[in-house]
Amino acid sequence: MKKYVFVGLVIVVLILLIRTTSKGRHLTNHVKGTITEMVSSPNYINKEGDSILTRVALPDGYKRKEYSKGSFQDYLRNYPLKTYGSPIINYDDSKYFAQHWHDAILEVPVPKNGLQQCADALMRLRAEYLWEKNRKDEIGFNFTSGHYCSWKKYAEGYRPKINGNKVSFHKTAAANYSEASFYKYLNLIFTYAGTLSLSTELPKVDIKDLKIGDMLVKPGTPGHIEIIVDHAVDENGKSLFLLAQGNTPAQNVCLLKNFEDTKISPWYRFTENESVYTPSYYFENPIFIRFK
Repeated sequence: MKKYVFVGLVIVVLILLIRTTSKGRHLTNHVKGTITEMVSSPNYINKEGDSILTRVALPDGYKRKEYSKGSFQDYLRNYPLKTYGSPIINYDDSKYFAQHWHDAILEVPVPKNGLQQCADALMRLRAEYLWEKNRKDEIGFNFTSGHYCSWKKYAEGYRPKINGNKVSFHKTAAANYSEASFYKYLNLIFTYAGTLSLSTELPKVDIKDLKIGDMLVKPGTPGHIEIIVDHAVDENGKSLFLLAQGNTPAQNVCLLKNFEDTKISPWYRFTENESVYTPSYYFENPIFIRFK
């Protein structure tokens, strides 16, 4: 009986692939993900692992790229995870509709205000890293208007006055350098920055020079953005990467499976001038950017 069910699912996928345009190809991932559960593939997941480093094993012939201790790359690779099998939860405590896309949930709290969407979650990761490393003066992001908003000026009491695309900053509050003030600052960033501002503000990275912390972005309103959280190389210098994302509606940050190449999932290969398909998004012309 299972054999007939499997064959039926394969037929469904083939029909969908034939009827789906290349731009819509990622829509078939919902079905392909179900079949992946039924097909024997290499399993690189250690269910007991409590960080990205310990949760995901390496394919044969690969070793993890070395990064300096205390770097942003090291921070992401060792980021703590929720217990294996934890669901993706939206900001309103509802479950995200697609629970088969991920192999891990990062321990990134989701505010109940619904502001922390895809780009916001990654800006939070970067800002919290700088906060923890006592590099607070480096925390700052551009609004979509192009105006730079730093944590330093916010902490000193400066607030933006926004009129369309015109932004000016005025000292209207008492200085407050507390952690609570820091998260209010992030909510402001989440409101006025996003994928479009990040793609405009940050330098682009050549696919041959990618490292942990670099982001795959589709600029737009809406657009989408995902971040590299681990990096492995083989003896020939070929690289594999792990991708994580926040999403809309605001929800848990998750480590993504790879439905396009299940033999190495959740690892990804990136090839110059080739589209990237992830469970939730199709990047037709991949652009990679890097935090300064």
